[in-house]
Amino acid sequence: MKKLLTDTFKDFAEKECIGSSPLYRELSLKIAEDEDILDLCTEVEKSQPIPNLLFGAVHYLLLKGTEHELKDYYPSLVDFPKRDRYLYRIFKDFCLENKEEIKVILKNNIVQTNEVRRCAYLFPVFSYIYAQTQKPLSLIEIGTSAGLQLLWDQYAYSYGTGKTYGKKDSAVHLESKVREGRIPEHLLNDVPPVAERTGVDLNIVDVTVTEEKLWLEALIWPEHADRRRNFLRAARKLQQQPLALIEGDGVSLLPEIAAEMSEDSTLCIFHTHVANQFTKEDKNRVEEEIRKLSEQRRVFHVYNNMQDRQLHIDSVFRRETKTNTLGETDGHGRWFDWKI
Repeated sequence: MKKLLTDTFKDFAEKECIGSSPLYRELSLKIAEDEDILDLCTEVEKSQPIPNLLFGAVHYLLLKGTEHELKDYYPSLVDFPKRDRYLYRIFKDFCLENKEEIKVILKNNIVQTNEVRRCAYLFPVFSYIYAQTQKPLSLIEIGTSAGLQLLWDQYAYSYGTGKTYGKKDSAVHLESKVREGRIPEHLLNDVPPVAERTGVDLNIVDVTVTEEKLWLEALIWPEHADRRRNFLRAARKLQQQPLALIEGDGVSLLPEIAAEMSEDSTLCIFHTHVANQFTKEDKNRVEEEIRKLSEQRRVFHVYNNMQDRQLHIDSVFRRETKTNTLGETDGHGRWFDWKI
């Protein structure tokens, strides 16, 4: 178990943190060799990304007001964070001093990073689907967390060209870049109509509850001020426009939810950076449920992390699937490919 945890933190440092979080990279490399902190991590459920959960727990306690000199190293808490050789010693001291509280969080919380900026690629994806069907979209999001991505049509977008698209006067303005390829301009000029939207998750997060909103904020890495700003603005938008969010197994509930969707609409089932937490059986189940739904109507399935990391758009009708592959997407939505 310890060897696995060591490798997990090393991989996290090198694959996730480089160019994104110097703080978490430095801490991860030290944690990988520290048996005391690795012992603490054995409290985490196997399906959860352990580094994210541990760092989220620490960040949550700091944001909540736990007094400790560690806060002086977090850009999310101070304007001029420290960077010196004492960082890890102070981090470990915080973890051991707050060990029991951290254990409770590791046992009871899960990683549900509701990354709003992923909507920067969902917007043209749903425009691409609407261009084919010319029918309002009925949306079902599996692993919806707080539901912030379900409001993609309420946000403004920029792609490094100097132009703004989507709902241009929105307080939520998401900026991203197309790394490879080019989005056809006609897909960006209008916002597709949405008939209905429903989110389902094993653990719905209610952003009107202070502690739950704070947990989502804690999962945002300390250096990522733009992600934090996007989240807080989108959370305010959601508070003004409540959604239909259902707690339960998204795959099992698909037939019931889909049956409530208007037949004169385009059914779109989507999930981003969620399927990595699915078992192989879960992945097979979601694909089979979509094939069953396609016996009655055409279904679009938008997803990544099923067979690979790339984003796919499946059109399924009468159990036959036609797949288009968009390409790679950054986990935080900073960039994506458009290869269709």
